Amino acid sequence: MENVAKPWPALWSLVIGFFMILVDTTIVSVANPRIMEGLDADINSVIWVTSAYLLAYAVPLLITGRLGDRFGPKKLYLSGLVVFTMASLWCGLSGDVETLIAARVLQGLGAAMMTPQTMAVITRIFPPDRRGAAMAIWGATAGLATLVGPILGGVLVDGLGWEWIFFINVPIGIAGFILALRNVPALSTHPHRFDIPGVVLSAVGLFLLVFGIQEGESYNWGTIAGPVTVWGLIIAGLAVLGLFVVWQRFNKGEPLLPLALFRDRNFSLANIGITTVGFTVTAFSLPLIFYYQLVRGLTPTQSALMMVPMALISGGLAPVVGKIIDRVNPKFIAAAGLVLMAVALLWNSALMQPDTPILLFLLPSAILGFANAGIWAPLSTTATRNLPPRQAGAGSGVYNTTRQIGAVLGSAAIAVLIQARLAAELPAGGPGGAAGEGLALSGGLPEALHGGFSTAMGQSMLLPAGVILAGAAVALFFAKPQPVQGWGVPGSAKVDAGLDSAG
Repeated sequence: MENVAKPWPALWSLVIGFFMILVDTTIVSVANPRIMEGLDADINSVIWVTSAYLLAYAVPLLITGRLGDRFGPKKLYLSGLVVFTMASLWCGLSGDVETLIAARVLQGLGAAMMTPQTMAVITRIFPPDRRGAAMAIWGATAGLATLVGPILGGVLVDGLGWEWIFFINVPIGIAGFILALRNVPALSTHPHRFDIPGVVLSAVGLFLLVFGIQEGESYNWGTIAGPVTVWGLIIAGLAVLGLFVVWQRFNKGEPLLPLALFRDRNFSLANIGITTVGFTVTAFSLPLIFYYQLVRGLTPTQSALMMVPMALISGGLAPVVGKIIDRVNPKFIAAAGLVLMAVALLWNSALMQPDTPILLFLLPSAILGFANAGIWAPLSTTATRNLPPRQAGAGSGVYNTTRQIGAVLGSAAIAVLIQARLAAELPAGGPGGAAGEGLALSGGLPEALHGGFSTAMGQSMLLPAGVILAGAAVALFFAKPQPVQGWGVPGSAKVDAGLDSAG
């Protein structure tokens, strides 16, 4: 452990920027109609406003995590925050959709520089047996940001205009920069030889895979251009990532991804678990928001109020859960939280009828709050517990990459399922082929279609519920944490041996 006198101010300073960049992964979705109108753009162009950000965010995470180990997480975080904040200003000032997409790419790169550093700093300034409370705050931030992004976007769009979903980042970014500059310690760096072939292979493989999954629905999972198909890109991406893993195995120098990280059972299982969480949190919000706004006629601001129990309970319980998981085996809390999330989604699914009293939806929202508090901290603490300081950035990069790939998978899968269920449940000639963004633009739904639409949305909720149950099953296989000795002592066996031998 690095010798840091005041780790908590450092954590809270990092949380501000982390919350902001995660909100921006989802906040644009509800602003798409206004962006189309304001910039005179077609729907395919506007979808790229979100896709470009997600691609630029997901693809470099492995690399930026390693850069934090090499040059120091504070430097990478502050640099990324400057890039993100300036790009946010550019987004708000954009006069056409092409400029906005370019600004969103830059914004995504800034976010990719920042994200691994937040987790890496926590890993290095809090010892493993006192890391639970810190990871609880980090995890609650991740969970809340992903869930409230579309809702916060709706409030800003309703009240101020679409530009303000970007402008609001500027004062927050400036405040976050000042606080991080003052409170985040300049941690020691570790000399790494950069694995250029690994950088190229990982970036190309992740780009092909993420692009193929993310844009598959836009091209009906068929041809993109000429001989290039969606499935061709996905298969090519997996093949290149396979080559990347082989290169990491046989690289005689220093690999970008130390495969020895995966010898730790809990690190490997926690990465599977966070993939299911990324999938589920991204997937379930789309049918729920469609139901609230198109069937029940709620405004984005009113939809926000439906999330209040989740936000209050999750935020209030996070520090409590953090203290508990430092004393008990976190697998039980993680499994319970994941099961509770499935219960909440199944409850929502059952309630999604045209005439259900709207206030009943506050009950599964409250269950989501308990679930959220019990998921993020146990998973992230379990993933990072055995990471030596030298590999904190690499491990954080892997963990955040798998979470983001889970989110991309969830977004693509739920879009396909919604379209399929609408086609099955709505009468011929209805808007069954207009799932996703097309429905969001309709501004309403004929009352005769409310029953079929509600049924389709309720059925769509079963997919994320099933995936998160699989995550609960994975969590049950976590090994019991062992006491950590010699953490942070130079030359200790813990720091210098084991996983660290890979670096």
